[in-house]
Amino acid sequence: MKLFGKALIVSCAFISCALFSAVHAQAAPEDAVKIQVNDKLVDFPETKPVLDANSQLQVPFRPLMENLGYKVEWVQEGREVKVTMSKGDQNMTLKTGDDFVVVNGKQVKVNSMIGMAQGSVYVPLRFVSETLGSEVQWDNDNQIAIVDADGKYHAPAWYKPKQDDKLLKYAQAYMGIPYVWGGSSPAGFDCSGFVKFVFSNVRGIELPRTSNEMYDSTGVAVASPKPGDLVFFANGRLSHVGIYMGNGQFISATTSYGVHIDSLYSSYWGSRYIGAKSL
Repeated sequence: MKLFGKALIVSCAFISCALFSAVHAQAAPEDAVKIQVNDKLVDFPETKPVLDANSQLQVPFRPLMENLGYKVEWVQEGREVKVTMSKGDQNMTLKTGDDFVVVNGKQVKVNSMIGMAQGSVYVPLRFVSETLGSEVQWDNDNQIAIVDADGKYHAPAWYKPKQDDKLLKYAQAYMGIPYVWGGSSPAGFDCSGFVKFVFSNVRGIELPRTSNEMYDSTGVAVASPKPGDLVFFANGRLSHVGIYMGNGQFISATTSYGVHIDSLYSSYWGSRYIGAKSL
């Protein structure tokens, strides 16, 4: 966790009205950057934080300020929008097209025009630290800007799914796909075809085609499997491979149920289990 100003450079300049619509079209994916106030994620139901042409983070003003405890009102003044905010003895006013914010009757320069897109007024997130005096942390691992409005340090309220989580969710999306000998597509899988398909599409790893080849030439043998590891089974000879999910469960393409989740400790699979390998 780092201070926002040291890890993500966000300009204090506002985007002009004329240019903002074009910038908004380049908005980052919804899960790319999240905003958190104290311990709570900010919900942006209408428009999302965006990156401008200079890769600076711009945030819809109203949801941000309401989560900071401000009462927000706005009125249309010709082609511009005037926004007033109040909290305790602090009052602020800003208007699209201006290059300043009025804080308790005093103009605070912001160097360029305040912008608007799709009905939302946007401000750079650094406005919070430079104008309101709240420190902003930047959690790079989870892509969250955390506003410490109460002056305390806060851990992320959301954690980016680990790669193994993505792998397992992807694998579970094919539950019930029928078993097909030699199958390696959603039209039908055999056990190794399913494992090969999942790892290729999620991790970009091209595994050998058969379970024997996977066991012989890929990964590192581990005593206890972790989620995302390969688990192998034999009935006289090596005959099956699946993906370990944790809590004693694994997912694989079976002849009886197609893609299915089973227990590593069941009487059937437990008696056939021969080991695991981590990629």
